[in-house]
Amino acid sequence: MKDKVIVIGSGIAGITAIKAIREIDQESEIHIFGEEPFYPYNRVRLSKGLLGSLEEERILLQKKEWYEANNVNLYVGTKVVSVDTSEKTIVTSKGDRFNYTKLLITSGSYNFKPPIPGIDKSDVYTLRTLKDARNITEKIKDKQKILNIGGGIQGLETVWILSQMGKKAGIVELLPRLMPRQLDEQASKMLEKAVRSHGIEVMLGTQVNEILGDDKVQGLRTAKGENIDCDMITYSIGIRPNMDFLKDMPVRINKGVVVDENMRTSIEDIYAAGDVAEYEGQIYGLWNIAIEHGKVAGYNIAGKNKIYEHIVPVTTLSAFGLSLFSMGMIEDNKADNVLLEEGLAENVYNKVYILKNKVVGAIVIGDIKYSPALKTAIEKEIDLTGIDFNTVSFNELIEIIKKRK
Repeated sequence: MKDKVIVIGSGIAGITAIKAIREIDQESEIHIFGEEPFYPYNRVRLSKGLLGSLEEERILLQKKEWYEANNVNLYVGTKVVSVDTSEKTIVTSKGDRFNYTKLLITSGSYNFKPPIPGIDKSDVYTLRTLKDARNITEKIKDKQKILNIGGGIQGLETVWILSQMGKKAGIVELLPRLMPRQLDEQASKMLEKAVRSHGIEVMLGTQVNEILGDDKVQGLRTAKGENIDCDMITYSIGIRPNMDFLKDMPVRINKGVVVDENMRTSIEDIYAAGDVAEYEGQIYGLWNIAIEHGKVAGYNIAGKNKIYEHIVPVTTLSAFGLSLFSMGMIEDNKADNVLLEEGLAENVYNKVYILKNKVVGAIVIGDIKYSPALKTAIEKEIDLTGIDFNTVSFNELIEIIKKRK
């Protein structure tokens, strides 16, 4: 009997899983459900689209013809509201019921809404969906000053785009520096300096206590009692998995849906991948990890044993006149050796962390053409035995890595 596979969620993890299934199995019945009224699209391009194009056709993950060509039944604007594991059925927001033999949960995540008084006023936005991006693009036209709550990658990219659109923009960050999980203190200072050099206000160590205004935004009030004027607010302070439809389902849940190395959940024939999946206590919310999750889940659904091999998280940023790459472990006290080159030119900073003769982390600001070699060294755990890390230069290390990979 051929399988009937249902995929809940139409992001990159789900599409990648379907591709993996179809590599092996062209006969199984596949149904994929997406809550948004669009064909599956590339979320990574949304912030860039604020300045360019937000046409659906330009950001699709696959051309619309791909679904029919691969015998994939796509349901847009259709949310799955419940799963009955005993009957092996799902129910949609339209009241339709579908049975399955295998189920893949790739429902993704949403931007966490901070519990700040006034957060529900008009002119407060977050950027997660194509609809969000279009709303921001439409509403921003008559706005003068926009503040973004959150100094992570998405917040930084959003503020950069807004400033390029001629808006006065600012970042409000609770932590004492930008991107502390991806950058050391010196690199954070370099990034902050670059952000400020473009006329963008940076407020670090600042907690927002209230969003001001009657109906529309007129500013915000900090924990220190300072009022800061603005006429629009965006926020990006982290994500949470979309799991509301699983509340009555006996699947193991912690931060997300707990999976093993095959992306299997605690229930037979049910898998999870992407932002909703928790593996070894972690949810990463990263594009490259969602792709690998999806591939592993798809192969196992199709009967090919595939084990997930952990991917080291990578962060890249190209904005504010600098390019930035960060990967792996970036704590000095956890490394045997730290190779550091800085001050060679403005906005140039190269730092490599070595542990037991292997590269375990790196921060590069400036010319990130070296990042592929560092990424390879970290992922493949290239042995660098015999190198004197006290005398080798950054460029020499890169060349050695290329020869040994």
